[in-house]
Amino acid sequence: MKISIVGYGQMGHLIKQIAIGRGIDVVSIIDPYQKDATHKEFCAEAMKEVDTCICFSQPDVAIKNIEDACQWGKQIVVGTTGWTEHMAAIEKQITAQKLGMVYSSNFSIGVNIFFKMVEQAAQIINKFDIYDIMGFEGHHLKKRDSPSGTAETIANLLISNIDRKTKLVSEKLDRKVKPDELHFASLRGGHIPGTHQVLFDSEADTIELKHVVRNRTGLATGAVYAAEWIVGRQGLYTEADMMKELVG
Repeated sequence: MKISIVGYGQMGHLIKQIAIGRGIDVVSIIDPYQKDATHKEFCAEAMKEVDTCICFSQPDVAIKNIEDACQWGKQIVVGTTGWTEHMAAIEKQITAQKLGMVYSSNFSIGVNIFFKMVEQAAQIINKFDIYDIMGFEGHHLKKRDSPSGTAETIANLLISNIDRKTKLVSEKLDRKVKPDELHFASLRGGHIPGTHQVLFDSEADTIELKHVVRNRTGLATGAVYAAEWIVGRQGLYTEADMMKELVG
């Protein structure tokens, strides 16, 4: 298998390392700013024999990178957030080109197992209205968005599976939280590793589900798994689709 890495920051470097360890040939590395990238932009030479493009670029160029990969007829894995408002247009391109694309706010295998656990727990909690539901996420001071894409995914899983929660509130609250609101708070500072926590709280007890990232290896590994999984498929998929097939 042959891949192109689009965006060569810390994640791009780690993806290369893991891909090579899995016997995958990194044909090209596209980044307009990194000196050790092989190419500054998509071109025939960069796309030669490539099966899948793995894109972890900045949000402001994510759409262009997806469109460029489509134009070159390559399968795509996208770990960049901040582009999903253009989902309909992207899906149209993917369908027209008969390509496959898998995207996620977080490709970590552990995080996606956590998603599955949250979903199943939410279905149980939905039957017991004595529990209120809330969430928390913390990240290092360099994190650019708040709440994180992972926190939004977790919140959507909770709202989708718990009838009494219909609205995500992520900003500071200077009032009483409404019964149908799910408050998911964020903290940024220091070197905090990616931390996501869900709490189911009653007068009698608290049930906590928590995931803490030690490093980026899980993210990169999941992205490489996705690059292998998407080969030969057509359509738009999420990491959850892949995990559903892998774990049932």
